[in-house]
Amino acid sequence: MSLNSLTANATVVVVGAGGGIGSEFVRQLSSSQQIGRVFALYRQTPPPDAANTDNLAVDIADEDSIRAAAETIAGNGPVDAVIAATGLLHDGPIQPEKSIAAIDGDAMLDVFRINTVGPVLIAKHFLPLLRRDARTLFAALSARVGSIADNRLGGWASYRASKAALNMLLRTAAIEHKRRWPESIVAALHPGTVDTPLSSPFQRRVPEGRLFTPAYSVERLLEVLDNLEPPDSGGFFAWDGQAIPF
Repeated sequence: MSLNSLTANATVVVVGAGGGIGSEFVRQLSSSQQIGRVFALYRQTPPPDAANTDNLAVDIADEDSIRAAAETIAGNGPVDAVIAATGLLHDGPIQPEKSIAAIDGDAMLDVFRINTVGPVLIAKHFLPLLRRDARTLFAALSARVGSIADNRLGGWASYRASKAALNMLLRTAAIEHKRRWPESIVAALHPGTVDTPLSSPFQRRVPEGRLFTPAYSVERLLEVLDNLEPPDSGGFFAWDGQAIPF
């Protein structure tokens, strides 16, 4: 499936298109007969060129950059789906904390800027671009460790909290968006543990068969999105379609 539930010749925006999961979204969607055009928004490394794909540089830590990208895309007509495949777990001195005692305030703010503020600013500027006369989708990658109810181990405070905050903001956006776009669906998605640079330092303890390729994870996430209904808007869903408690 590649968003077959959308209007034919759909326009899709993928943010984070230079990452392991984001680039796979671009690859699968650009090869789908259902999708007419893909706008691939990347921060540093653009995805490979495709015939129906437009690559645009955007910095999700900079609202002006997000606004400019939205204005460019708006000039090409309504959008059918937006997928924010962005996230920060580690980067040099930024590492997931083993305990509350290890929290560094500046590092935590950097994690929130990418994992929470960036996606909600994408929602701010791109939700208004979704067409109103048909089913549309807005999805952002969250993580199971962002579930407060599912937190049994502690640790990873900044990453957990940033994803929990993202879930809350997506739920809020879903409630507000539904008032004028009743057929639209806003969702948080857990892709599973995917074999990308984000997870590579932490793969040793992943159970056998639970480390997914980007291709498998994206294929399943697209299937999840195709099966969601408007009453599901604001929910948090795993790669297998199961709802995750907040």
